[in-house]
Amino acid sequence: MFVQQLYTNCLSEAAYYIESNGEAAVIDPLRDVEEYINLANERGATIKYIFETHFHADFVSGHLDLGKKTNAPIVYGPNTITQFPVHVAKDGEQFKVGELTIEVLHTPGHTLESSCYLLKDENGRDYAVFTGDTLFVGDVGRPDLAQGGDITTEDLAGMLYDSLQKKIISLADNVIVYPAHGPGSACGKNLGPDTYSTIGDEKQTNYALKAHNKEEFIKAVTDGLATPPQYFSVNARINKEGYNSLDEVLNKGMKALSVEEFKIAMKKDDTIVLDTRKSSVFTEGFVPSAISIGLDGRYAEWAGSLLPFNKPFLLVTDEGKEEESIIRLARVGFDKMEGYLKGGFDAWKKAGEKIDMIINVEADELAMDIPHDDNLLVIDVRKEVEFADGHVKNALNLPLNEMTDPAMMANFEETQNLYVHCAGGYRSIIACSLLKRQGIHNIRNIVGGWNKIKEQEGKIKTEKETSVLN
Repeated sequence: MFVQQLYTNCLSEAAYYIESNGEAAVIDPLRDVEEYINLANERGATIKYIFETHFHADFVSGHLDLGKKTNAPIVYGPNTITQFPVHVAKDGEQFKVGELTIEVLHTPGHTLESSCYLLKDENGRDYAVFTGDTLFVGDVGRPDLAQGGDITTEDLAGMLYDSLQKKIISLADNVIVYPAHGPGSACGKNLGPDTYSTIGDEKQTNYALKAHNKEEFIKAVTDGLATPPQYFSVNARINKEGYNSLDEVLNKGMKALSVEEFKIAMKKDDTIVLDTRKSSVFTEGFVPSAISIGLDGRYAEWAGSLLPFNKPFLLVTDEGKEEESIIRLARVGFDKMEGYLKGGFDAWKKAGEKIDMIINVEADELAMDIPHDDNLLVIDVRKEVEFADGHVKNALNLPLNEMTDPAMMANFEETQNLYVHCAGGYRSIIACSLLKRQGIHNIRNIVGGWNKIKEQEGKIKTEKETSVLN
């Protein structure tokens, strides 16, 4: 028996490869499927099944491309309706992979079709359960993603309680828990730091499994749920209805454009120029109106949260990072990449084209400027809870995930001097680029963000919002 977790940090996503006697199964593959095919080839195995735990909302699954390239059937749990051929398994149905057995456990709650897969070893003993978004390390899947119909968040939470009680908690304590996501995922409220666990550990430590009854469970898992990112509904629909192959997306996006060709393409209505270089490099110079979302952070998630899916994209990347930039966008459903700037930003500069910049200031400079500038406004783009836990006095909280509406950024006065920050610097550069794109240029980025501002204790007045924290 061979089991490997294939974890993608930037999406907090875990896919799984299971193998026995030359037969393999893949659970919850990403859209770029070559890793699974290569692993099977290296080990001399044939991918026999592709299992999906549910219609994922936070990434586009690779089930269709992997199925086409391997001829393996795609297996979903009960109540699944798709616009492409799949095997809709029955609750309790078993599949053989070499000497191993994979049993379907229908566990509605996160979604109606959500199912877990129980792996039994060569001797028929329960070895591991692949829980998708039903059970995480320290958390459970959010029950507020139902699309259409009369079903409510509370209805789904109640289903989730029943699923966990009847199908999961009853498993032996030593059964390994392999979830679809780890820390940082928006598919739960606050996932733990590890990417796998055991049934016994979760019963001891998972807040949701400690609820004494269904009512207590429903309250625990629904309280404090943040609004899901805008791309969740888009990705869920794509996974249900189908998509263009990644090869097609790459063929279109990997078109090298000269500076002149790039300028012509920029003139098309609503074209978005996306710069994927590190934020620290972006501030030093960029193509005017470009949006910064660096590959060095949670790139795909922020792209999906902030950018439209129906607009064409042009890319500015570090040389050699063009394909990675496209693949990681495709993972969350973007497929309208029209090409990239050949030679990157250096080619743009050498051609003598106009450039834009973002001024960086240190936290100690902010401390010196605050007392002497009546038009100074600190914009904190962290989440509301982060802001509440401590912020510059009189700062404006404008969470980055809410900066999708240009009208929200149209209320600043030309006389205001905007000092923008987040926790460490990644989000604030994205925010600055969005503001610049809306024609707001009197901006300074605070290097190191709140982490550095805190070091100016006594020089910069801060406060907390206890009402939010409580």
